Amino acid sequence: MKARIVTLPGDGVGPEVTDAAVAVLKAVAERSGHTFEFESHAIGGCAIDATGQPLPASTLEACKKADAVFLGAVGGPKWSDPHAKVRPEQGLLALRAALGVFANLRPLQVHPALASFSPLKNEKLKNVDVLFVRELTGGAYFGAKTRTEDAATDECKYTVAEIERVTHRAFELARDRRQHVTSVDKANVLETSRLWRSTVQRIAADYPDVKLEHQLVDSMAMLLLTQPSRYDVVVTENLFGDILTDEAAALAGSLGLLPSASLGAGKVGLYEPIHGSAPDIAGKGIANPLGAILSAALLLRHSLELEIEATTVEAAVAQVLSNGPYSRDLSGNATTTQLRDAVISALDDVATPAFLCGLRACG
Repeated sequence: MKARIVTLPGDGVGPEVTDAAVAVLKAVAERSGHTFEFESHAIGGCAIDATGQPLPASTLEACKKADAVFLGAVGGPKWSDPHAKVRPEQGLLALRAALGVFANLRPLQVHPALASFSPLKNEKLKNVDVLFVRELTGGAYFGAKTRTEDAATDECKYTVAEIERVTHRAFELARDRRQHVTSVDKANVLETSRLWRSTVQRIAADYPDVKLEHQLVDSMAMLLLTQPSRYDVVVTENLFGDILTDEAAALAGSLGLLPSASLGAGKVGLYEPIHGSAPDIAGKGIANPLGAILSAALLLRHSLELEIEATTVEAAVAQVLSNGPYSRDLSGNATTTQLRDAVISALDDVATPAFLCGLRACG
C-alpha cells in the first residue's frame, strides 16, 4: 500500500525518538512492499520560535491531508512561563481538536523481564494487560477559563454526544479483548460525572456481551496499584485519563516504554509516546525510543490497517525487551540509535514463516 505520514518531531527528545520510529516504519515498508512517504512539520516550542504559533497553519493543513500523523513531544523549560499567552501544549490541544481525535488509546502491558523495574511486587504484575481509553477533546482542558489576581476557574463541560462516541469505542475494543469495561468517574461529587455514568450505563445495553463496572477515580487510583491485572478496558474523561495513565506507566517500569494512539471517526490518527520532551537528556542520544516505536505499531494497525506489520513490530520490541540492549531508564547504557537498530534487526528474527502464518490463521 501507499501512505502519507506527517511527522511532528517537536521539542526536546521528540526529534530523536521520532527519527527512530520513522526508521522502523521505513524498514517495515521495505520488508513488506509498502510505500510510506514522510513529511516533517513544526509544532510546539520550536514552532513558536519559528512562527510565533504553536500550531502553524501549514502544519495543520499537512496533518489534515495525511493518512496518519506521528508526534514526538512538545514543551520544555524555555517555554514554561505560566504567564505566557502562547504555550507549546496549546498546539497539541488544537491539533487534537482539529483532527477530531476523541479517543486516546494507551495500552499497558508489563513485560516479564522488566517487572523488577516496577515499584510493585512482581506477583501483582502477572497478566497485566490494560487498555485505557481516554476522552480527548472535552472536559476541563477545553472548557472556558478565567483568571484574576486572586481567583481562577476552569470549566469542565461534557455533552452526551462526546461521552457516547468514546464509550462506543471502548466497548467495541473490549469485544476483541476480555469483554470487560471499567468506567471511571467522580459521580459522587461532579455533575459532569453523573452525566458520564448515566450515559455509559445506557450505552452498555447495546453490548450485552461486555461486562461493565463503575469506579470512582480516587478508588481507581488505588486499585491500579493493588489489583492491576483485574482490568481490561478502562474508559474515562480527559483529566482523569491523563492522571491515571501516567500513574499506570509506573507499572511498566518506565514512561519511555508506553505508546498511544488518538483516534476519531475516520482512519486518520495521531500517534505519540506518552512521555514528555525530557529536556534534561535532549540531544544526548540516550532517550528510550521504544514507546515511540510501539506508537508506530499502533499507527500501522489503526490508520493503515496493517495488522501483521503492527504485530511484527510489537514482537520485535518484545524480543529486545527480553534480550536487551536496554536504555538508561532501564539500567542499561544503550543509545537511542542502538535500540532502534536492535528493533530493526529483530524484525527479521520474529517474522518467521510460522509466526506470519499464525497471524494470517493459515491452515
